[in-house]
Amino acid sequence: MLGPDSGHDNLGTALTWVLWWPLIPIIFLFFGRFWCAICPFATLSDAVQKLVGLNRQVPKFLKNYGIWLIDAMFILITWSDHVFGVVESPWGSGILLLLLTTGVVVCGAFFQRRTWCRYLCFLGGLSGNYARTGMIALRATPEICATCKSKAACFNGSERAAGCPMFEFPRTMDSNVNCNLCANCVKSCPNGSITLTVRKPTSELWFIRKPKLEEAFLAVVIMGIVFVQNVTMLEVWQGMLSWLEVVVGTDNYAVTFTITFLLAMALPVSLMALTALAAGKLNGASLAKNFAMFGYAIIPLDVAGHVAHNLFHLFAEGKAIWYTTLVLFGQQAPSASPALLSTGTIQLMQYVLVAGGVLGSLYAAYRIAKSNFAASKKTWPTFAPYAAVVAVLGVINVVLFVLPMAMRM
Repeated sequence: MLGPDSGHDNLGTALTWVLWWPLIPIIFLFFGRFWCAICPFATLSDAVQKLVGLNRQVPKFLKNYGIWLIDAMFILITWSDHVFGVVESPWGSGILLLLLTTGVVVCGAFFQRRTWCRYLCFLGGLSGNYARTGMIALRATPEICATCKSKAACFNGSERAAGCPMFEFPRTMDSNVNCNLCANCVKSCPNGSITLTVRKPTSELWFIRKPKLEEAFLAVVIMGIVFVQNVTMLEVWQGMLSWLEVVVGTDNYAVTFTITFLLAMALPVSLMALTALAAGKLNGASLAKNFAMFGYAIIPLDVAGHVAHNLFHLFAEGKAIWYTTLVLFGQQAPSASPALLSTGTIQLMQYVLVAGGVLGSLYAAYRIAKSNFAASKKTWPTFAPYAAVVAVLGVINVVLFVLPMAMRM
């Protein structure tokens, strides 16, 4: 906020949106929620608790509806970015970070542990979903835990380390969603039960015991958000916008973008709902249950589409970080292109990522169908409609990456 008013010249803007934001989903894929262990917001929350924390119990409302609040916050922030120009504006980015900081401070002052990170952080919700595909996980050894006499030191903490900041019980934890790999449980466990393991990408998606509609909804709606992020960066976007202004009879950007945003989110949600309805005719499960079970299968394609989109920022605008550093120290930024790689190379990487995401989602959908409907011999009839919708979403991603994109920095 103290730097240049133009995002093109502001180092804080470049570091946040050209470097950090593109790298975040890649970190989730390889290391789960490890970023959350070192996040400055989490550190600030811990400091506030030590100074003025009341350590109250987390309200039941947050426990029951926190993920829906995260869904709403993620959608609202994405909408605000496009309507108010948050990413391109250093002041917009600064105000967003200050608002989030205020929420962190309030939660840290009133509630236990990392309430903000677990129940309210929009990035935490995104990372929780993406972390399911992560290749690293902390897991306990059931045989050792069965003989434990330490009164749940892994959860409550010990003289060696504090309790789990994310309210997880490591002894029974079977998901990466709320584990930030802080290793407090490893330090506190007196029996050496909890170890760091390497697993196959997306393997957590295959056997989710209690699928939640709100988590599945977030997974599906993220696909729509990736669509709209791509569409608004296309060189043809202005033409599309002009056409929409004529159709709706207004040139108010907030109105026209909101319509585009809602349609983009509604597309994958509607496709998945119709698919869940069709699958229900074959496997006997309700629309809500099918949607909840198979919404998770979209996560690999989410990650692939998100990373592919962000690769454009990282490799087409990467030199902006160096250029804005020069400006910070009073030097003249070069007039050369900020690109690190050619457009063709970036697109090839995007296609490979989308192909990998499609394969990951297809296999996840197959394993989910098999684990839930193999006994009734309805694996393939259940899998087929989801395979079709994954293919459609994959094609849409490819088409969007084929079209030329405009620079942000």
